Amino acid sequence: MEDRVGLRSRVYGEEKAILVGVVEDADDQSEREMMTELIALSNTASIEVLHVIVQRRSKPDPKYFIGAGKAKQISEMAHEAGADAVIFNESLSPAQGRNLEDLMGVKIIDRSQLILDIFAQRASSKEARLQVELAQLEYLQPRMRGWGEALGQMGAGIGTRGPGETKLELERQAIKRRIHKIKKRLEQSAVERGIRRRERARRTVPEIALVGYTNTGKSTLLQALSGSDTLIENKLFATLDPKVRKVRLPMGREVVFIDTVGFIRKLPHQLVPAFQSTLESAENADIVLNVLDISNRSIFEQHKTIMEILRDLYDDEHRPLVLNVLNKVDQLESDADQERLERARFELYPMVEVSAKERLNLDQLLNKISELLNA
Repeated sequence: MEDRVGLRSRVYGEEKAILVGVVEDADDQSEREMMTELIALSNTASIEVLHVIVQRRSKPDPKYFIGAGKAKQISEMAHEAGADAVIFNESLSPAQGRNLEDLMGVKIIDRSQLILDIFAQRASSKEARLQVELAQLEYLQPRMRGWGEALGQMGAGIGTRGPGETKLELERQAIKRRIHKIKKRLEQSAVERGIRRRERARRTVPEIALVGYTNTGKSTLLQALSGSDTLIENKLFATLDPKVRKVRLPMGREVVFIDTVGFIRKLPHQLVPAFQSTLESAENADIVLNVLDISNRSIFEQHKTIMEILRDLYDDEHRPLVLNVLNKVDQLESDADQERLERARFELYPMVEVSAKERLNLDQLLNKISELLNA
């Protein structure tokens, strides 16, 4: 009989939460943007955000992550506001999660756990679900004793040792066996993906991969270019599985567009293999479309991160052309927006400015792809 321990999507829907972050500097723009991202993650998980609290600290408190006084203050606020959970914008240690849960009496959720849950909700293919289940089980292993309320009650009520093995020990062994089986299945899936990639390569149809941070409009762009139905939501990780669509270029040549999962800052390390497996679909791409949200102030930092990831993904023998696609030009209104656009025109060459939503300049994008393929 197969061990079934894992895919746990708790679907926090209609719950209410307080969000908490720690910054070293009051002017830390990066951390403020991280909190904005945490709000978006919470909205994606259908959580109502009641308050956002940011504490200045030189380093996290080893017991509570935040200071004891702040933890008590947030606990009182959570009970007064009727919060179901407190969500932290960092990964908490098992001890910190347990201490906070004991102090506050509500669910404690960290950034990693929230992202894992969203991935569990949205994974649709068998391989994606296995990747997420593996990530969840590896996250769960060191947290099985004590920090249980927010982890689906695994190990709850265990405290005494009876004859033979305790329930906790049995669950640990079941998790280990399940992890081993999942890894074996994923190894086989990797072999099968390699076979499919080689088959596609023999067909000599150019492949165009779409990469970029989550919510930059990649799925909207794919739908606009191909005219096919693609899941589009104003939420993070709207789609986890690569989408493949055929498109005919202006001169009649057929190409294949491949959409990939969106990047996100501080991706839980347990999910890195799942994330990389979606990028493998772009490994043989002839052109990579780096879809950037030109209305986002962090566009240049995001571009830098994406380029670093792409350099690690491709070897020197096969390094595709990268075309930067500046999406959402229809949302530029302020002088700061225009300054950002001018800088992008100078720094992010080659590039094309588009609005996937308004279908603006898509013909220019297809013509540029044709030009690069024929170069």
